[in-house]
Amino acid sequence: MADAIVVEGLIKRFGGLTALDGIDLRVPEGTVTALLGPNGAGKTTAVRVLTTLLVPDGGRAEVAGFDVVADSAALRTQIGASGQYAAVDEYLTGYENLEMVGRLYHLGAKRSRERARELLDQFDLVDAGDRPVKTYSGGMRRRLDLAGALVAEPPVLFLDEPTTGLDPRARLGLWDIIEKLVERGTTLLLTTQYMDEAERLADRIVVIDRGTIIARGTADELKALVGGERIELLVPDAGQVETARSALAELAAGDIRIESGRVIVPATGGTELLVAALGRVAEVGVRVTDVTLRRPTLDDVFLTLTGHEAEEKIEESAS
Repeated sequence: MADAIVVEGLIKRFGGLTALDGIDLRVPEGTVTALLGPNGAGKTTAVRVLTTLLVPDGGRAEVAGFDVVADSAALRTQIGASGQYAAVDEYLTGYENLEMVGRLYHLGAKRSRERARELLDQFDLVDAGDRPVKTYSGGMRRRLDLAGALVAEPPVLFLDEPTTGLDPRARLGLWDIIEKLVERGTTLLLTTQYMDEAERLADRIVVIDRGTIIARGTADELKALVGGERIELLVPDAGQVETARSALAELAAGDIRIESGRVIVPATGGTELLVAALGRVAEVGVRVTDVTLRRPTLDDVFLTLTGHEAEEKIEESAS
């Protein structure tokens, strides 16, 4: 399978700030790769370089076989992009927005009109197609923006945090649309800070933090980095937390974490180990009000790799 996106040693600086610090990335044709990281990690900067909106300071990148710098004009005919905020004209109707995009892509008047109607139907916007966009809900605007990115039927699509600000129902609806696009063979690079979004949509996940790729793989492969299961015990008495940690140390398969009175023990052994853990804390007189046995999540992966939560906001204006 050929690669639709190839990135080698990509660097981008803004003054004294290095937003991308030599990242390498490959996205095979017809697959979805998610760039996962907090605000300020460098995700949006990477997308802007790959969509020719920014010129890199080092390294190289190709999309659909075109160099993002040397072949930028030709490349723009092969890609679609949707940013964090819907780039639509709220004073035009949905139909007029899409027809305008078609004309900008030089599809011709007839094909632009046809394509606009096709996309309004595909994105369930037919009833609203002749209304001004200023009357649309946030979810409708996001769907229209994504439709605009598909007017020219590009083989490669970039979605930069496509569900930011949407309610849960609108997010699920947009996920369904994205999955259908990929089923038809579209290659997708998606940026997100939402773990569930990356796990639902992506074939492979690339974890980026402070401009550097720190891990990559499938969701299951990334979870394997932090071990198997987790035993979580809620200890309401703060004075007993360290006692619980000490009692459980011999059962742990890694470092025990303490978060808001919750003792998190990486372990393998399933329910038998859970019973043993409860026995240990009972022996030392620690009171536990809640206990859970669960598999690691992508949140656990991110916290283990970076030392902070995936949705933590990092002050970095460049990204």
